[in-house]
Amino acid sequence: MNILFIEDDMIETMKMHRAVSKFGSNHNIMEAKNGEEALEILKSGKLPDIILLDINMPRMNGIEFLTILKNDPVIKYLPVIMMTTSENRADLLDCFKTGIAGYIIKPLKYEDYESKLKKVFDYWDVSELVQA
Repeated sequence: MNILFIEDDMIETMKMHRAVSKFGSNHNIMEAKNGEEALEILKSGKLPDIILLDINMPRMNGIEFLTILKNDPVIKYLPVIMMTTSENRADLLDCFKTGIAGYIIKPLKYEDYESKLKKVFDYWDVSELVQA
């Protein structure tokens, strides 16, 4: 599975790579530190199967990126899963209104983070959308 991981926090990026390496799968992870970098990757034609997106980022936050993505006729169907620390209900509702595929609160404990990420990957590994 090809995954675009959009996250500005280096520690979160390291956690994600550590977790994925424990899963024993060979997912291809592309990284962007903000929405602008992610759009450049997508414009280059490197389309992922899923996008894991943080909300709170510099330059272009996750909701701004999501809005641009969902207004593009070519890439609007890419599944986006928000992975954020934001428990703000307004953020959650804005994301679902804009068209996300999931909203995951990043837990503080690494074991819980790994467990949630594994569930997300397991789901998308068997999703017919990704296999199409």
